[in-house]
Amino acid sequence: MNIKMIKKPLHNFHIPVMGLAYTIDSPIRVAQYGISSVISIIDDEIIEKMKNFYSKKFNLNYLGISTKTEDYRAKRITAYLDMVDDIVNEKFTAFKEEITKNKTALKSFVEMLPNTSELKNSLINLLNQENFASSIRNFVETHLIPGNIDVNIMTKVDKDNFRKNEQLPIIYNDAHASLRGFAKSKLSSSMVLSAGMNPRLYSYIEEFDDFFPDENGFLKKKIILKVSDFRSAMIQGNFLAKKGLWVSEYRIESGLNCGGHAFATEGLLLGPIMEEFKQRKDELIQSAHLLMSKALEQKEKFIVSKPLEMKITVQGGVGTSEEHDFLLKTYNVDSVGWGSPFLLVPEATSVDTETRELLLKSKENDYYLSNLSPLGVPFNTVKGTSNEIFRRNKENRNHYGSSCPKKLLALSKEFSNEGICTASKKYQDIKLEKLEMEKPHITAEEFQKRKEDITEKACLCVGLVNAAYIEQNIEMKGEKQGVVICPGPNLAFFDKEVSLSQMVKHIYGNANILPANNRPNMFINELKLYIDHFKKEISDFSGIITNSQLKKWKGFKENLLAGITYYDNLFENSGFFATRLSEIKNQFERYKLMLMEIEIPEIKQ
Repeated sequence: MNIKMIKKPLHNFHIPVMGLAYTIDSPIRVAQYGISSVISIIDDEIIEKMKNFYSKKFNLNYLGISTKTEDYRAKRITAYLDMVDDIVNEKFTAFKEEITKNKTALKSFVEMLPNTSELKNSLINLLNQENFASSIRNFVETHLIPGNIDVNIMTKVDKDNFRKNEQLPIIYNDAHASLRGFAKSKLSSSMVLSAGMNPRLYSYIEEFDDFFPDENGFLKKKIILKVSDFRSAMIQGNFLAKKGLWVSEYRIESGLNCGGHAFATEGLLLGPIMEEFKQRKDELIQSAHLLMSKALEQKEKFIVSKPLEMKITVQGGVGTSEEHDFLLKTYNVDSVGWGSPFLLVPEATSVDTETRELLLKSKENDYYLSNLSPLGVPFNTVKGTSNEIFRRNKENRNHYGSSCPKKLLALSKEFSNEGICTASKKYQDIKLEKLEMEKPHITAEEFQKRKEDITEKACLCVGLVNAAYIEQNIEMKGEKQGVVICPGPNLAFFDKEVSLSQMVKHIYGNANILPANNRPNMFINELKLYIDHFKKEISDFSGIITNSQLKKWKGFKENLLAGITYYDNLFENSGFFATRLSEIKNQFERYKLMLMEIEIPEIKQ
């Protein structure tokens, strides 16, 4: 029995986390086919409601966990993840049984596998054998594994919590409790940490044995870091390694060509970033292994003689099988994330019909980088959501802000030590009152702009989960907020609802679901987004221009120009995108000229 073959993933794509609830039950929907997906575990309320929903649906005996229960937040997360694991295993067993008995079902499954897969070739050979039934059962048991039930924690969403006006210990902070919920679950999977480094949270991982290797070097719980450049990966990886913790995967995401919060780089484009990871991966591994070995020895834990496996994966803006293959082969990545396109696959994600219809008809100009997020980070969304309609209607009645029922993003300490969310009515009322006092001293234009900055913030805690409630007809309490959705700009080029099978075939080049609308290459799309971002940053800047600000802008521009040169050389010799190479080169040249024309302001003497 080849143990390595057993543990090899069936697919070379994954479904990243989307919002708070768009992938809340994706493993239940797709894991039996070997597809890995990621659940957000920040919001314990949606988690509890989904647990109760599925417990009832599958006649399971999972009891409700009240907010009065000690450590209810972590306990809810543990219970939900344990239940998802139970359901996935049950569905996987049933699926294996089905494909050993039903040739049609097996053929459909085979068609969903990558063309380069050894597993696919072996299954095709078995399908053609006369003694199909006896051969297939043993093969399926030996080689098939379900997709991972991974989880995501946004490290910055780590609000202090209070009971009767007294601050609770740090371990009851939101992200800390989420981490504990995952750590205490029976899952053997990965925790994706996104949105940058939180040293207190990273240090808390040390409290749980599942994150450390056993005597065989096996990690029951793995760490994945979502990063946007190599330097950040090295700093965070070494920080964890000094605690004896191994980063099993670096998940590189395009800074702007992605869904949800957009963390722009300093003009570094995805290709050059991936190139650095490819060239310096061994540095990452050796540096972390050395530090980890010392730490494990000091902690008197099991020591690993050889470095553990470290994967490099990438996501953000991919839309064709050629782009998918290009990323796999050019940068030797282990998997490519396909996020937003799966919002159009009802079998895979939790989206209500109205919102999915909006996504189907929305065009390129409808997708934009907004200031909706209370975190103060640019946030990708689309025009015409039900949340936007509700907010505009309220504004027409001079009502602003949300009642803030969940307080997950109540992180501003401007007016309270306990923290207030900038999307809340409480916060916006105070800010608007202060703005009114300044009205006589500022222009009408400035007043309107500042008012919009205050009131544009949306209640993401509610807006990002409502689609799941509506889809499953789960009761929603409190004021109507509508749905907030956060697709990447790449979704503008997809225009139809498709089955899971069709989407997977599209990823592997065995079908095409894109309309003939001449979608630009993903790297062209990203460059356009960065140039637009650069222009906006300069035009919106109203402060005093300093030398450091000038240096930042010049560095940004130089990085973009270096990225264009890199792509020019790379595409010429890659063998990819051959049919559109001259068009792509012309587009790069056009954007290069556009970039050269952007004037960086001078320091006023």
